[in-house]
Amino acid sequence: MTKHERSIVADDPMAVLKTKNYTTDIPSMKDRVSEAEWEARVNLAAAYRLVALWGMDEMIANHISVRVPGEDGTFLINPYGYLYEEITASSLIKIDLEGNVVQKPDFDYEPNRAGFVIHSAIHRARDDAHCVIHTHTPAGMAVSTMKCGLLPLTQTALRFAKIGYHDYQSVAVDLAEQESIVADLGDADLLVLRNHGLLVVGPSIAQAFSNIYRAELACKVQVMAMAANTEIGTPPADIIEKTNHLYRPEVRRPFGVLEWPALLRKLDRIDPSFRD
Repeated sequence: MTKHERSIVADDPMAVLKTKNYTTDIPSMKDRVSEAEWEARVNLAAAYRLVALWGMDEMIANHISVRVPGEDGTFLINPYGYLYEEITASSLIKIDLEGNVVQKPDFDYEPNRAGFVIHSAIHRARDDAHCVIHTHTPAGMAVSTMKCGLLPLTQTALRFAKIGYHDYQSVAVDLAEQESIVADLGDADLLVLRNHGLLVVGPSIAQAFSNIYRAELACKVQVMAMAANTEIGTPPADIIEKTNHLYRPEVRRPFGVLEWPALLRKLDRIDPSFRD
């Protein structure tokens, strides 16, 4: 925001909105990108809609990103100002690892700064993290405040053999925080951002969505169990290890892949505009 815009906001907080092109009526980007990128855009838009459908969104906050297939160092992310239920394949913004906007629709929406800081760090450091999802859900935030972290209470929680923990350092707008985010995530698929929320990665959008869905479910159950005011039991260590092993993608199947076409069909029945 410019100095002039800040002065306008001081007088009338809503006035600056009248000077911006904040339209959601945008033409299709399908003919302006590669076939592979368009497919990634459709699937990413679907992920945003699904996160909203399952109540894992927080108005315009948070972010989901995916690497652009066939390109080096670029990824797609949401325009900061759209609700998740409004995201379409064409509304996504392409940025590089330095935060430069490579391509976007003709509107004044920009990527969220925290989204760039967090997601670019992980995309740069983790070759296997093609998709990154970050949420602020009540259950996820509740568990993020617990010193015990996510406990191995259920089969769903046992899906995550490794969990990273990242201490809160205020709003993630400082590039200096990128190093510790990457170090704390390590090679895990789930990072609990202390006093903040959850973050998952996956080699595909389908697998990353499956990870956030299961992580959120595990957090919900933990909060419910701990609120029941009764002694909580966990499986024996050898059973935990066995279950962790069985949930590895290479042992049985990559979770999320089989479900994804069904989830797309569900969205198509509800509102297929995510494909626009």
